[in-house]
Amino acid sequence: MSTQVVAAVGAAALACALSACGSDDGASPIKQGDTSEQYGNAPLLEATVEKVHPWDKSAFTQGLETAEDGRLLVGTGLRGESRIYYTDLEGQKGSEQKLSDNFFGEGVAIHGDTVWQLTWQEHTAIKRDARTLEETGRADYETEGWGLCSQQDRLVMSDGSGTLTFRDPETFDKTGSVDVPGTDQLNELECTEDGKVWANVWQTNTILEIDPEDGKVTHVVDTSGLFPAAKRDGADVLNGIAVVPNSTPEDHRFYLTGKLWDEMYEVRFKEPQA
Repeated sequence: MSTQVVAAVGAAALACALSACGSDDGASPIKQGDTSEQYGNAPLLEATVEKVHPWDKSAFTQGLETAEDGRLLVGTGLRGESRIYYTDLEGQKGSEQKLSDNFFGEGVAIHGDTVWQLTWQEHTAIKRDARTLEETGRADYETEGWGLCSQQDRLVMSDGSGTLTFRDPETFDKTGSVDVPGTDQLNELECTEDGKVWANVWQTNTILEIDPEDGKVTHVVDTSGLFPAAKRDGADVLNGIAVVPNSTPEDHRFYLTGKLWDEMYEVRFKEPQA
């Protein structure tokens, strides 16, 4: 979401979000047996940082996706600065495509040989060639655009509410939706091979695993205190989640970064140890 919206939230909440409130011991403060009433008593997962990678501090990261070749697709925001490009884990970027100055870029998703890129309040999805990232078409939608990810036969989109919307990967037409009880401001999304959708909750350190068939939250992750980049001058909130290649449902590993962060983190989610 935009810096304009960030400015409108309460000072205390903003300070917490920007500083990633919590300990700095390398693991999120989750205790055995903790659950979250807000999310239907979904079990909590422990998050541990395993590797740190450089990140472009100028990137107002809005979307993050892992390509088949291991590179990362990045979509950034801010009007006049929004762009899309591939980068490797060393921070070497390929050629980028810039959005028109009136567009505020949001989530991105790779689906076969196509990339879709959302815009925030312009109600426009931009269709691109997955290899060159050149624009090949556009589609309209009625809500704001926040996060996007790709499943086998559909796209999953967030709009800042507690609803996930399903869309046709060729036309971007709406094909259905599901409400996620207890949630609001679902933001950047990542779809995994087991059919789940992972979402970060804007302005918090929380990441949710969601079953998109019924909207049930199946796991909750607290990332408080994990990310030094979130506390550095000029940094904004957590935003950017992409699965690490060869991850499995039993071994959840993700790349996580944020807006204007100078690092990206390779993080493992696992059941808390007794």
